[in-house]
Amino acid sequence: MTLSLRKTLATLLLVAGGLLFSSAIAGAEELQWRHAIGIIEAPKYLEGFQRFSYVNPEAPKGGTLKLSADGTFDTFNPVLDKGNLAAGLLPRASYVTETLFKPSMDEDGTSYGLLAEAVAYPDDYSFAKFRLRAEARWVDGKPVTPEDVVFSFEKFKELHPLYTTYYAHVLKAEKTGDREVTFTFDQKGNKELPMIVSELDILPKHWWEATGADGKPRDITKTTLEPIMGSGPYRISGFSPGSSISYELRDDYWGKNLNVNIGYYNVRQIRYSYFSDNNVEFEAFRAGNVDFWMETKAAHWATAFDFPAVNSGEVIREELPNPYRATGIMQAMVPNMRRDLFKDERVREALTYAFDFEELNRTVFYNAYKRVNSFFWGTELASSGLPEGKELEILNSVKDEVPPQVFTTPYTNPVGGTPEKQRDNLRKAVGLLKEAGYELRGNRMVNAKTGAPLSFEILLSSPTLEVVAVPYANMLRKIGIEATIRTVDSSQYLNRLRNFDYDMTWTVWGQTRNPGNEQREYWGSSSVNRPGARNYAGIADPGIDKLIDKVIFAKDRDDLVAATRALDRVLLAHHYVVPMYYGNTARIAYWNRLVHAKDLPEFAIGFPDIWWSRQGGN
Repeated sequence: MTLSLRKTLATLLLVAGGLLFSSAIAGAEELQWRHAIGIIEAPKYLEGFQRFSYVNPEAPKGGTLKLSADGTFDTFNPVLDKGNLAAGLLPRASYVTETLFKPSMDEDGTSYGLLAEAVAYPDDYSFAKFRLRAEARWVDGKPVTPEDVVFSFEKFKELHPLYTTYYAHVLKAEKTGDREVTFTFDQKGNKELPMIVSELDILPKHWWEATGADGKPRDITKTTLEPIMGSGPYRISGFSPGSSISYELRDDYWGKNLNVNIGYYNVRQIRYSYFSDNNVEFEAFRAGNVDFWMETKAAHWATAFDFPAVNSGEVIREELPNPYRATGIMQAMVPNMRRDLFKDERVREALTYAFDFEELNRTVFYNAYKRVNSFFWGTELASSGLPEGKELEILNSVKDEVPPQVFTTPYTNPVGGTPEKQRDNLRKAVGLLKEAGYELRGNRMVNAKTGAPLSFEILLSSPTLEVVAVPYANMLRKIGIEATIRTVDSSQYLNRLRNFDYDMTWTVWGQTRNPGNEQREYWGSSSVNRPGARNYAGIADPGIDKLIDKVIFAKDRDDLVAATRALDRVLLAHHYVVPMYYGNTARIAYWNRLVHAKDLPEFAIGFPDIWWSRQGGN
């Protein structure tokens, strides 16, 4: 068929039936099938590569890995934002289900074919088509099909609020060949869209639409404790509801010899035990009943690891920067602007002046942390100084919709650490509150007009966070603010978070070096009233929305960096959060029956995927 005939046929199809498949749209453009997607740099591994360079292809297969998890679980259904999903089933990190493409651990923003062997998209990124591997199989031996991909996309987008936003610009997924599925986008120029659909976990349509073990039709809209079927390297081999779950490596796994899987999945059994108390969980690790521990508390890291197994070398401790080399972090106390109390920017800024990081770092954290001063802290995307160049041009384009200080005053956190600095900061906080209509009456900060006290609740998910929250509440009390602390179990915390049922909470946003659609989920007006969104602060601002679009539709890397810095600068200027602190290393401890390669990948520790057991081969 000639080029002109193809174009004519495409036009006739459009007129006759209103249907224009992506393959027809591309009639004037020769599509290139690609084995990899790289959105920051060109893929490192060429087509036909043998394996990733960071794996040990000779790693033995065998042994049992004993892990721990907090709280409880009540579902194996990864599609829903309901209940507590069992450890090991989180989308994009599941042992049981797989994605179309798989990320490389020694590249940032690069993925290679897994369930799909190739992807193709036009220069305007208006659609992306994936060609599934002929050999890809579910546990029951049936092939992974385009129908499975379409089903998975539709259910994740329909039933999970995060994916509703994440895939907001993906109009549809449709079968366009025996092993081909095409995603059509409602925008052009969004380079991230082929990557984010490649990350979709694929579920077996035939299994979910069949009758379950109980003789009743399965319902993907409900939680379930029936072990789900997948195409991945492990299967659920046993569980005790809410308290433990085990996975077993599949000998019949279709992809065990695939290049992206060589050197992966070396442990034969993975078992999670659940703990409701963090101290009991750590004691289980000390006793050897848990093999691996990631420490999140600096004080605990400094004081709790002087026990015989550490001293004898049976337990190994390491601090590794790898996971944070490509991760931007904002850890913060977050006032909920859905509450009238926090709508005034001056009130939110005053709350920041009451947080004395330097005192906490000295007295509680053994000076192990640094103060976070960016929503993209730790990356080149973080704003600093005054805007210039492309960033300044972007800010000028929304000049009437952003705080004027972004052009004149770099953001800085208050600095405490001494009684004098602390008094100065609290004095500034009182001044801001006075401007916002509050005044001190006796030892209480009240609304000057109504006399209502300035008070709120800080919602926490774990007692371990109280070491920070209690001193902060005490500092607020010095200026007449009554902040009570409410620590709840994981189920209650998640439910309250999903429904924005809190005054202030503590959270962490992790950012990649290639931000995109997820920014709407974090700070966009479209997510402010949608239960389950991660817009915890309740941001709905037209200037922010326009800057998010600048990030999503950046034409090249320079534009993306400039747009992200502009967004960061404006988020900081609005004082949406009370920035706290973070470290830039992963603190891990593990029993020496576990082994990892001497040189771990650049951007990950690879646990447990590329580690192995000394019990291997058993």
